[in-house]
Amino acid sequence: MTTSAQKRQWKTEKNKDIFRKDMVDNNQLLRFTTAGSVDDGKSTLIGRLLFDSKSIFEDQLEAIESTSKKKGHEGVDLALFTDGLRDEREQGITIDVAYRYFTTPKRKFIIADTPGHIQYTRNMVTGASTANAAIILVDARHGVIEQTKRHAFIASLLQIPHVIVCINKMDLVDYSEEAYNKVISQFEEFSSKLLVKDVRFIPISALLGDNVVNRSKNMDWYQGAPLLHTLETMHISSDINKVDARFPVQTVLRPQNHEYRDYRGYAGRMASGVLRKGDEVTVMPSGFTSKIKSIDTFSGEVEEAFAPMSVSITLEDDIDISRGDMIVRSNNKPEAQQDLEVMLCWLNNSPAKPRAKYTIKHTSNEQKAMIKEVLYKIDINTLNRSSDDTEMSMNDICKVKIRTTKPLMIDPYRENRTTGSIILIDDATNETVAAGMVV
Repeated sequence: MTTSAQKRQWKTEKNKDIFRKDMVDNNQLLRFTTAGSVDDGKSTLIGRLLFDSKSIFEDQLEAIESTSKKKGHEGVDLALFTDGLRDEREQGITIDVAYRYFTTPKRKFIIADTPGHIQYTRNMVTGASTANAAIILVDARHGVIEQTKRHAFIASLLQIPHVIVCINKMDLVDYSEEAYNKVISQFEEFSSKLLVKDVRFIPISALLGDNVVNRSKNMDWYQGAPLLHTLETMHISSDINKVDARFPVQTVLRPQNHEYRDYRGYAGRMASGVLRKGDEVTVMPSGFTSKIKSIDTFSGEVEEAFAPMSVSITLEDDIDISRGDMIVRSNNKPEAQQDLEVMLCWLNNSPAKPRAKYTIKHTSNEQKAMIKEVLYKIDINTLNRSSDDTEMSMNDICKVKIRTTKPLMIDPYRENRTTGSIILIDDATNETVAAGMVV
């Protein structure tokens, strides 16, 4: 007969197995953003991905087939799969970035469909900030245009690890390899000035499905994989910084019940790196040191925590720790800074006020801050820097100096996208007015 203790043990082991499986699944989650001009076929490409990967519900498909017939289309208008949210935006609902979710046997995906117009730069920055990859569409007939350069620059600025340039509408240039190679040379000439680690090129026809999910028979000269296979097999586990252990504390857990009378855990989400039971750690900004006593999750205790796990850490010593503090390895500490140089994208309709006070949010830490100086503004069409025009208006990207009231535990954005990013909040309106990357 199974005892209650055996049942509890079995349940604990089962929970741990589920937890480990969930972590494996989470590692297979890929976020990507799409960018392209109005007529480059972005909506059609997303529709084709969803349709050919069989990620559309039957009732959705029936509704879109019906709408396509009413509009006089011969087949299914794939662009209609994303029209719902576009209509919502036209009705005044504040959805700046449309998200789509789909799953294949190999991986889970989140698509951030971002507007590509220059007046929606802030939307693209928002949608692309957490992306593993960026798909940039280029019309094979027109080649690399200003908007393509703008999207590539923003992808570089946000340190998106992988960029896939989809050269679309190949059916309109008779599947010409010459047209494909021309776009590659144009893009490579421009991207040589940018910090983009991994750039791939795929010739596609989103409308007809060539090289989107299935390999095209019309382009035998292309030896690479179709888009979906590229997304499914893209190596992303090394994109997360696994060297610098950073654990921003979000809250302190004190259950104070009979079972956990003296429990004091520091809960949060691993921003980067790995922490293990027994590791010597330092609490910043106080500088006190201790050793990790346990690492707990909802499913039970584990031996190590790594990004992006949410855990509760207990220490061997009683240290005054609160929200906004950061637990790091003693031999690998971030720099505590009050004066920051930041690439800032202004998100608000109202321009920045000279030397105005804002709340700066960095991981779980909030402090008061002031924009001391605008060093230069970037023209995202030409990449030229202007130090004469220092007024920051909506969608402007500028390099600025920020002073905070207390030190923040900062890493450069190029090394750590989580601990190297900040947002500014207007105290009067509580609106997020800017997002920035620490240089």
